[in-house]
Amino acid sequence: MSVTLDTIVSLSKRRGFIFQSSEIYGGLGATYDYGPLGVELKRNVQDAWWRAMVYRHDNIDGVDAAILMHPTVWKASGHVDAFNDPMIDDKQSKMRYRADQLIEGHINRLRKKGKDERADRVHDALVAALHSDDISLGLYNLILEEEIRAPESGAFDWTEVRQFNLMFSTHVGALSETDNTVYLRPETAQGIFVNFHNVRETARQQIPFGIAQMGKAFRNEIVARQFIFRMREFEQMEMQYFVKPGAQMEAYEEWREKRWQWHLDNGIRASKLQWKEHDKLAHYADAAVDIAYEFPIGLQEVEGIHSRTDYDLMRHQEYSGKKMEYFDPQTQERFIPYVVET
Repeated sequence: MSVTLDTIVSLSKRRGFIFQSSEIYGGLGATYDYGPLGVELKRNVQDAWWRAMVYRHDNIDGVDAAILMHPTVWKASGHVDAFNDPMIDDKQSKMRYRADQLIEGHINRLRKKGKDERADRVHDALVAALHSDDISLGLYNLILEEEIRAPESGAFDWTEVRQFNLMFSTHVGALSETDNTVYLRPETAQGIFVNFHNVRETARQQIPFGIAQMGKAFRNEIVARQFIFRMREFEQMEMQYFVKPGAQMEAYEEWREKRWQWHLDNGIRASKLQWKEHDKLAHYADAAVDIAYEFPIGLQEVEGIHSRTDYDLMRHQEYSGKKMEYFDPQTQERFIPYVVET
């Protein structure tokens, strides 16, 4: 008997791992509460990660940055202008989908039917669309060309694809005005970057070194129908590893190996894990790969390893006016470090 996602959801509630948030009021989409066993399991995973990252490495220290940050942080990081997902609506059911994931689902169905040649052709077209000047139009045309139907209704009646910013905004102070808008952080990484010098100086670290953080992140997800795989409020565990420019690919490969082994050491079967290459790199990256696990609903990312270049520190130097350079006492050089993230 194959295990379905519905079976896992039912068992999770029955055993006290995960409950729908605000359930007595009908719940709130893509938000969940961890029950007695769930909170212990989550704590065990967090403790194992913290031990592996911070306690086992003399050159990695921790930080716990605030959820609310100066709004210019997110302008500098590119989130205000570029943290978008391509969304498309089924006019019949009014359901909303990520356009790229619709196409990926279509590709997977083709492969299951043994139509690998056509699947490869559609995949190449998807990559081309993601790299085109007008991503939304490219994805929309591909959906029409392949006659991809809505999963729930089966209809072929789509709106155009449009970009949707994933950040939640709120206001500080007594008045809700544009100039006091702040954001719930969509990732914990920026809290590490803005504290680069604070941690380096107080911990007396030299390049290469890392900063680790665990904490809440918030994203206004378009597709919020996959249990805890796509949540609007979730925990992240991130480590940013700072290296000399030119040394990033060596560090990238090193952390790829370490992070894969960590999952195996926790009892995950190697047969269930796969490397998943990115079809399109983020604007800050020169290399990226995901560790994906084979769940009943298919392969899902459980961890990403990215080479972020010097993008973040360079941008924060530009927008803040503060130097983010590192002085190497051995070589007497000044440089902005490159970053490998996991």
